[in-house]
Amino acid sequence: MHASDALFPRQLHIDGAAIHVVEGGAMDKPAVLFLHGWPECWMAFEQVMDGLVADAHVVAIDLPGVGGSDVPPVANDKRTLAKYVLGVIAQLGLRQVTLVGHDIGGMITYAFLRAWPSELARAVIMNTVIPGVDPWYEVERNPHIWHFAFHAVPLLPETLVAGHQADYFAFFYEALSASRGGVSEGARRAYAEAYARSQALQTGFEWYRAFAKDAQDNRDVHGQRVDTPLLYLRGEKESGIDLDRYVGGLRAAGMANVRGGVIPGSGHFAPDEHPQAVAFTLRSFMGLSP
Repeated sequence: MHASDALFPRQLHIDGAAIHVVEGGAMDKPAVLFLHGWPECWMAFEQVMDGLVADAHVVAIDLPGVGGSDVPPVANDKRTLAKYVLGVIAQLGLRQVTLVGHDIGGMITYAFLRAWPSELARAVIMNTVIPGVDPWYEVERNPHIWHFAFHAVPLLPETLVAGHQADYFAFFYEALSASRGGVSEGARRAYAEAYARSQALQTGFEWYRAFAKDAQDNRDVHGQRVDTPLLYLRGEKESGIDLDRYVGGLRAAGMANVRGGVIPGSGHFAPDEHPQAVAFTLRSFMGLSP
């Protein structure tokens, strides 16, 4: 059985927003809740869910304002978005939750860890840097990460990208994957559709416009200890700063039980590029049978 045969969509209503949820697996199993990044939707984790659904209650959402979650959030700072995630956990009655966030979803996972660490059994942050946490400022200054500044410009990205989502997104899939075609054509079509509405496209850029607030929020709690087990994952082929620097930054920020890992052969889009390896890594972290 494939994930698409075992997963079922539903809509939740949380704080005035409709949240599109796809879930599968037995309710009495440990839960894994997936948060996608930019430019993606819940389907970034579909194949990973396939590798876990037999032994876990797997749940993925479209972040508020994107894809099937068609009502924009009240704000796009990651602390606010984490509140919607808390609502999902409560409404679904998830237990023994492992929160897994990729890219922007990883930033939300960090914000959640800061606010409600006791709600999670463990957390996974993938393929991202956390605003305000080392090496954030070095990454922010890197000219090769030009899109952080471009996406933060009010209105201009929407004006230039509207109607060209597929082509614009494709640049990042090719530039940041380990090899050409790392993100499949089917996934690319789904992601372009998820941001086809003008409001959805704007929401994606608003995530970047909130980085200054995110960094301040994270600095405000810097050094406060969190004991929840945290796994930080990078792709083996991701360029830039090495894994130890990211793990060290999280530890210095107060993540007392953090360790790092690498997804072999993967670039930035690890859930798309090597979903089986991601699923295997999550199984090991959660103590599930191989």
